[in-house]
Amino acid sequence: MRIGMFLGYAGGFREAADEVAELERAGVDLVVVPEVYSFDAVSQLGFLAARTSRMTLMSGILQLYTRTPSLTAMTAAGLDYVSEGRFELGIGASGPQVIEGFHGVPYDAPLGRMREIVDVCRMVWRRERVVHEGRNYTIPLPADRGTGLGKPLKLINEPVRERIPITIASLGPKSVEQTAEIAEGWLPMFFHPERAADVWGASLATGRARRDPELGELDVFASPALAITDRTELVEAAIAAVKPNLALYIGGMGARGKNFYNDLIASYGYATEAERIQDLYLDGRREEAIAAVPDELVRAISLIGSPAEVAERVAAFARAGVTTLNVAPLGRDAGERLALMSGLRRIVG
Repeated sequence: MRIGMFLGYAGGFREAADEVAELERAGVDLVVVPEVYSFDAVSQLGFLAARTSRMTLMSGILQLYTRTPSLTAMTAAGLDYVSEGRFELGIGASGPQVIEGFHGVPYDAPLGRMREIVDVCRMVWRRERVVHEGRNYTIPLPADRGTGLGKPLKLINEPVRERIPITIASLGPKSVEQTAEIAEGWLPMFFHPERAADVWGASLATGRARRDPELGELDVFASPALAITDRTELVEAAIAAVKPNLALYIGGMGARGKNFYNDLIASYGYATEAERIQDLYLDGRREEAIAAVPDELVRAISLIGSPAEVAERVAAFARAGVTTLNVAPLGRDAGERLALMSGLRRIVG
C-alpha cells in the first residue's frame, strides 16, 4: 500500500516544499497538490519536481472545465518530463460553486467531458495527430465555428511516457462506474471502509467489467485524517479538528438537494445527521453544524487513535480495496507531520 499526503501550504509554499523533501527521505511515496480557488497546482508541482527525486507527484485535482483537453495533456506531459516520469494526473469535475462561481463557465456534462478529455490526453501522449469529434469537444475546430484555418497537430515533444496514470475524483454511481472503466486510479472523498461496498460496489464492478486489461488494476485512494496518539485528550482534539471540514462539505458545498457530499454521507446511513448539518450550515449556524457531525463518522473515515487502533483501521481500508492512503496528518507543524507520516510508514510497512 502506498502512503502519501495532501500538501497544505497555508504557511507558505516554499516552507511546504522543504517539508516535502523531508517526507521523501522518510519514505512517503506520494504528495498531492490541490487546486481549488487557490494558487494553481501546476507551478507548484513543477517546483516540487526540482526539489524531489523519488516520490510521485500528483495533481489533486485539475478541474476538467478550466483547461482544454489538449492543454491538460500538454500540462501533464510537461510535469511528467520535469519530474522524470513521476507525475500522475489527478482530474475531476469539481462542483458548480467553484466552476461557475470562480471560473465563470457552465458546469455541464461532467461524465461526457471526462471521457473525452481522457481520450484526447492519451492521443496527445501517443503523439498522434489530434482529431476528435465528440459531443463536448471537436478538435480541430470546424470551419463554420472559427476561421477555418485549424488543422490536426501532434505534440512537438516526445513525452517521457505515452501513458501517464490518470486518477479521477468521482463520487456518483455513474461517474464511479466510468472511472473504474477508463482510469488508472479512483479518488473518492470521505471513504468509509465498512460502507464503501454498499455505496460503490455495483458501480465499480460494472466499470471493471468493461476495463481495458492494459490499464492494470484500479488504484483506489482514500484520504483519511491522521493522528497517531495514545492520549485520550489528543484523540478527542483530533476528532474535533476533522469536524469543521466535514461540516463544510456536508452542509455548505452546494444547495439543498444538490450537494454530492451530503448525498454520500446520507448513503453511509447518516441521512438524518446529514440533513441536520446542512440545515444548520445553510442557516448560518456553523458552530452548531460542526457539533452535529457524529464522532462515529469521523472515526470511521479517519486514522485516529493509538498505533494499534490506527493499524486496525489501515487493515480495514486495505480489506475495502484501498491501495493508496493519501492522508491529511493533523500535526501542528512540519515536525509533527513528519513524525505522523513516519509512524504511518512503520504501520503500513
